[in-house]
Amino acid sequence: MSKQSFIQGTLILLAAGIVNRILGFIPRITLPRVIGAEGIGLYQMGWPLLSVILTLVTGGIPIAVAKLVAEAEAEGNEARVRTIFCTAMAISGVISIFFSGLSLLAAPWISTFVLTDARVYYTFLCMTPIILIVGISSVFRGYFQGRHNMIPTAVSQIAETLVRIVAVLVFAWWMLPRGVEYAAAGAMTGVLAGEICALTVLALQYVQNRQPLERVHGRIGSGSTVRRSQLARIVKLALPVTGSRLVGSFSYFIESIIIIRSLAVAGIAAGVATAQYGALQGMIFPLLLLPGALTTSLSVALVPNLSEAAARNDMKTIHMRLSQALKLALTAGAPFAMIMFVLAEPLCLYLYNQPEVGTMLRMMAPVALFIYFQGPLQAALQALERPGSALMNTVAGSLVKLPLIYLLASRPEFGILGAVLAININIVLVTMLHWGTLSRLLQFRMPAADFLKAAAAVGCAAPICYAVMHTPWTDIGLIRFAMASASGFAAYLIVCLLLRLIDRHDVARLIVLVKRFAK
Repeated sequence: MSKQSFIQGTLILLAAGIVNRILGFIPRITLPRVIGAEGIGLYQMGWPLLSVILTLVTGGIPIAVAKLVAEAEAEGNEARVRTIFCTAMAISGVISIFFSGLSLLAAPWISTFVLTDARVYYTFLCMTPIILIVGISSVFRGYFQGRHNMIPTAVSQIAETLVRIVAVLVFAWWMLPRGVEYAAAGAMTGVLAGEICALTVLALQYVQNRQPLERVHGRIGSGSTVRRSQLARIVKLALPVTGSRLVGSFSYFIESIIIIRSLAVAGIAAGVATAQYGALQGMIFPLLLLPGALTTSLSVALVPNLSEAAARNDMKTIHMRLSQALKLALTAGAPFAMIMFVLAEPLCLYLYNQPEVGTMLRMMAPVALFIYFQGPLQAALQALERPGSALMNTVAGSLVKLPLIYLLASRPEFGILGAVLAININIVLVTMLHWGTLSRLLQFRMPAADFLKAAAAVGCAAPICYAVMHTPWTDIGLIRFAMASASGFAAYLIVCLLLRLIDRHDVARLIVLVKRFAK
């Protein structure tokens, strides 16, 4: 099985992530035009609860598998790798089947009393099979991650996105004549089709890459004893990570309910509230998370690399990898945050035909960098066996966010913007708590000069971007928008090169890696 270095693995996942984000915007742009803002609201309303269930099903199992497989791989113990995989698959399969059945039975009650809109019932029914599919897929991804082989994950992501793009739009359009609730359910069926495709790709990659049984060597001992031992280790590693993610997912679920109810208290009609929530979750967050292709790739690649370095007590490598990840998040995320702030209304106009949504995007753009830092920081805490610290930080953020959402969003003068402000405060708080925990644990410091250089690059690029957009040198707004975006990115890159935040050697190495990836 092919293995990649930290940078190569990150690059592979990044390339797949960029392709996915770009392709993923096709249904995000067209779906609101097909089923409308209210349909998007119904489509998005079930996701928070599904997120809670998927956290219970997968939780920390992929990270536990990646960490344990990476350790066994470093020891050359192939038998233990096989035992870890089979044990994790059994755990995930049993839990997935249980929650799938429970969700199916409870769907009518959940739709009416928990999600507060009975029209979500059909969408939630179409969501239920996703639980089992994602539960199994997560073990495969953890296995390949631990093997330092990011290609199967990247291929499965791209395959899932391609199938989802077509299926979401086709099923939504097909079901629309029956009503907006059926159209939302049709869109969710398209998501299910994409997940089935991804699982198929991962399973085929596993069959092609696994070693035959006669070649599996290692200290196997008693089979049942080894399985119990690995079960205990998987549970020990997975539970704190599951707890941390469960807090975030449950907070997301409660957040969706509180936002809808707070908007009702503020005097906003139910249909309008659903549309506003759909805009926040289905339009604003996808834009904010566009550079997340990089931070997600960094997070996935960090876990096995930091785990191996920690097992060798190699603090130099830990500091180097963490510094690389955060610097990449900073330099890649800053120009996107700048574009989303300066060009918020044009972005929402040309992507969604809803320029009024740009107010929410502009409010969230300044905290986007904190989002991009949060993933690698949390991955580092988990890889260094400090998931409990990540859990406590997430809990603290949720305890602040949820009351703030109600206090602010229930006021008529704030409405949905009050919820946006509360979410911003939560993002900043959790990121700073993660950073503080790692700084104390590792005595880690990131050079202040990197932040100053990035700020200077943004400060130079933003006025250029604004001037190109708002100077009437052509009557075609779309052309001005495209040129403003290109000018902003180009100015940012030039300043980064002049200040040596990015040097020519980094660019040369990137070009070499891209060529290798292409081959």
